Amino acid sequence: MKLLTKTTLYFLIAMIPLLAAGGFFLFHQFSKEINQRVDRELIHEEIQWIEYVESATWNGGNFILQTPDILIYPVRQPVTEFPSISDTYGYRAKDDVQIPLRQLTHVVSINGTPYLITIRRSQEQKTALVANVTWIMLLVFIGLFIVTLIFNWIISKSLWQPFRSSLQKVRNIELQKLENIHFEQTDTAEFNELNASLNTMTQKIYSDYVNMKEFTENAAHEMQTPLAVVQSKMELLLQDSNLNESQVEAILQTTTALSRLSKLVQSLLLLAKIENNQYETTKSLSLADTTKKYLELFDELIKDKDITIDTSFTGNFMINLHPLLADSLVSNLLGNAIKYNKAGGNINISISDQEYSISNTSDLPKIDPQYLFKRFKKPANSPESSTGLGLSIVKKIIDTHHLTISYEAEHGIHRFCIKRR
Repeated sequence: MKLLTKTTLYFLIAMIPLLAAGGFFLFHQFSKEINQRVDRELIHEEIQWIEYVESATWNGGNFILQTPDILIYPVRQPVTEFPSISDTYGYRAKDDVQIPLRQLTHVVSINGTPYLITIRRSQEQKTALVANVTWIMLLVFIGLFIVTLIFNWIISKSLWQPFRSSLQKVRNIELQKLENIHFEQTDTAEFNELNASLNTMTQKIYSDYVNMKEFTENAAHEMQTPLAVVQSKMELLLQDSNLNESQVEAILQTTTALSRLSKLVQSLLLLAKIENNQYETTKSLSLADTTKKYLELFDELIKDKDITIDTSFTGNFMINLHPLLADSLVSNLLGNAIKYNKAGGNINISISDQEYSISNTSDLPKIDPQYLFKRFKKPANSPESSTGLGLSIVKKIIDTHHLTISYEAEHGIHRFCIKRR
């Protein structure tokens, strides 16, 4: 969930109960005010009737009044100090409905005689008024809520703009261009602190990248040169006619070890360069063309093991990849398919615009995918010259070029499949 969405959600969670409580309070106060006004009118009307009864001259007997809204008649009850006012319902025969009423009941003494005075006032208008006001309040609250929500969203989006800008720069960071990356100052202290830390971090990363790049370039030169010199000296020694058989065997073993060491150094340096993005992609190339090239280069190896090649090229699988990395990717996959194949086996290569697949027969059991692409992990019967880095290089190329690779093995067929993300 995005931060802006989360803050808006929290704002909603906080606002809804507050608005509900505010609405309930206003509704209660409004109803209370109306009731108090009606109560004052009822008391005032009661006083008028008491004065009327007291001042009137009757021709014998007591005063009695009975209407739907007013009842006044003598009773044998004790006089009450204050009137009782409550809500009740009355029946209206004309409409055959129950209507809400506000009723005052009071036993008072008039000219020495206790009278029960009951005055009723219809609450229909009050109920309709409260309903209308409630709807108006609800609409006002909804409008206020929406306006506040939009205002909060706009303000939050504006406040978080520097953060999103920095985040976008971080997403688009490339090692080769780190030197030109700069996170600007803002008018928010926390974002200034974040951007200052990011500036320091990117400068440190770029410095480490430059140092690593220089190291790999120097290592490639400084390590390969002595190895080449030693290997050439070993080859010269082999031409010495005075060497006995054991000496020749020792020199051959040394030459083989030097050759393997040279390959190992080259592979490790290649991995380091890939990890440091030192191979800049300049154009799109076809993995189908690269595969055809290596099928020709490996033709002798294929014939030596009597391997049958089946190809299905329905596309070119175009990709922005450095030519050296394309060569390394294809040569490692095809080389392994030949190296670990059985005599008289088969290799199937299928290439479309979206998928690159290579499978081969083999007597090897299925390899645990968890260790398949680990460095220096290789089958037990691998040739001694193998460095165990081929598939690690393949995986590193895949990961740094927005591709995926999968492995499966079934019924003696091992298959690698490359797809676009």
